[in-house]
Amino acid sequence: MIVNYSSSSSEEESEISSSPSGKRQKLDTETSTSEALDHGSAHRKVCKSTHLTPRLPLPDSVKEMFRDSEEQWTDKNEEHGGRQRSFLHERGNWATYVFFPYDPEEAFLEVLNKMMAAAEAHNLPLTVSEEFHLSLSKTVVLRHHWIQPFVQSIRTSLTHFQKFYCVAYKLKVYANAEKTRTFLGMEISTGTSHLLELSKIVDKTMKEFNLSTFYEDPSFHISLAWCVGDQTERLEKACLSELQGFIDAHEDGPFHARLNCNELRCKTGNKVFVFPLQ
Repeated sequence: MIVNYSSSSSEEESEISSSPSGKRQKLDTETSTSEALDHGSAHRKVCKSTHLTPRLPLPDSVKEMFRDSEEQWTDKNEEHGGRQRSFLHERGNWATYVFFPYDPEEAFLEVLNKMMAAAEAHNLPLTVSEEFHLSLSKTVVLRHHWIQPFVQSIRTSLTHFQKFYCVAYKLKVYANAEKTRTFLGMEISTGTSHLLELSKIVDKTMKEFNLSTFYEDPSFHISLAWCVGDQTERLEKACLSELQGFIDAHEDGPFHARLNCNELRCKTGNKVFVFPLQ
């Protein structure tokens, strides 16, 4: 995209003016044939520099235009709680996943705070998820120019899909494929048949773009909190049953998280696309 300007030999020759008769005139600085070649070269350089117009400096705005494409990204784990990326950051690559959002009730947050305190008492500090959601795809990488056709493919496939609801209440521990993070989630107990059907629709689009499909036997869940590393065994043995007790002993009876699945969403980079269901 950056074009380097260089003068051609024809431009060099144009520095020598022609007489009205068309015959080339000799310049005052031209050397005789008896002079050494290196001296003649020096004279020609003086002649050229005398006649050429100095180049204007490149504006700073142009210099900065392509700086971003040359910078390399350095991922800093300390900036996001020690989490490690499943894939390297690369410009033009957008982390993408499909999900249902969960808008928590006040009662849910009260129970969650008690569970976090109990886990920390067992020396298992958990970080509450920034947003609560139910995933229907793995996190995949989309090139920027794929985003619109990818979104359109999902939107077209969902034209006649009816809205429904899901319920979750049983805690379960999960780990990502790289074993770099452990998650505490609430497994879905009602609405799984609809979720399976939807995940197959999303998988169809994933295959179109040669991306990873969802798990063969998925355990649909709402992610509540996470910690760094593979702490699955510790969390299950040390306090999972205790944490489940906070849900079962809720003052209004066992707490059930209810999701109204009326719009599917796709997050890619910092953009969120919404697919309302019928």
